[in-house]
Amino acid sequence: INNPISFIYSNITPAREYMNDVLNLLKVYNEEYPNPSTKVLEKMKEIDFEFIASDFQNLMSSMNTGAERVRTIVTGLRIFSRLDESDFKNIDLHESLESILMLLQHRIHPEQRNRSIQVIKKYGDLPRVTCDARQLNQAFFNVLDNAIDALEESLISGQERLNDEPTIWIYTETINSDTISVRIEDNGVGISEEVKQRIFDPFFTTKPVG
Repeated sequence: INNPISFIYSNITPAREYMNDVLNLLKVYNEEYPNPSTKVLEKMKEIDFEFIASDFQNLMSSMNTGAERVRTIVTGLRIFSRLDESDFKNIDLHESLESILMLLQHRIHPEQRNRSIQVIKKYGDLPRVTCDARQLNQAFFNVLDNAIDALEESLISGQERLNDEPTIWIYTETINSDTISVRIEDNGVGISEEVKQRIFDPFFTTKPVG
């Protein structure tokens, strides 16, 4: 994905410059020949030339933004999966958390819902950590995905625990030379005492089968 999107991204700037040159040429041509023929006028009206000339920059900016978003998603996916790295790697946990939040943007700020989820990050000064990055990233992803589920359930039921905007807090801190802490909190419906007793049982889930 990265190679073709980089090809598109790198060609947007020259495409914009070429089209600007063409529009400037047409402007000069119009100044030199201010009375075009009927056939030219009809064609300009047919294609809505004035709109094309004014909307072109918006079109190129949208393409540029779209290409940048795809590149960001590809980078996030690579960080999340650590496809090009060994099982145990020295990583930046904040970078991993940011990549996961990016991958969950479609749920945090969904287009089909008026209310977005606020994410408050209170990051401490963490050292790099040697770990199985893929497994740790999957764990963070699942916790955050479940937090979003809880908040969506709160929005549907209208029972937000803190009577506030749906929010996820992420805290990181260094405890001592051997220990760091990553805490993820939300103000959703919470977990029942019955479920809390089983959250570490293998294969236990409150989700539908499949």
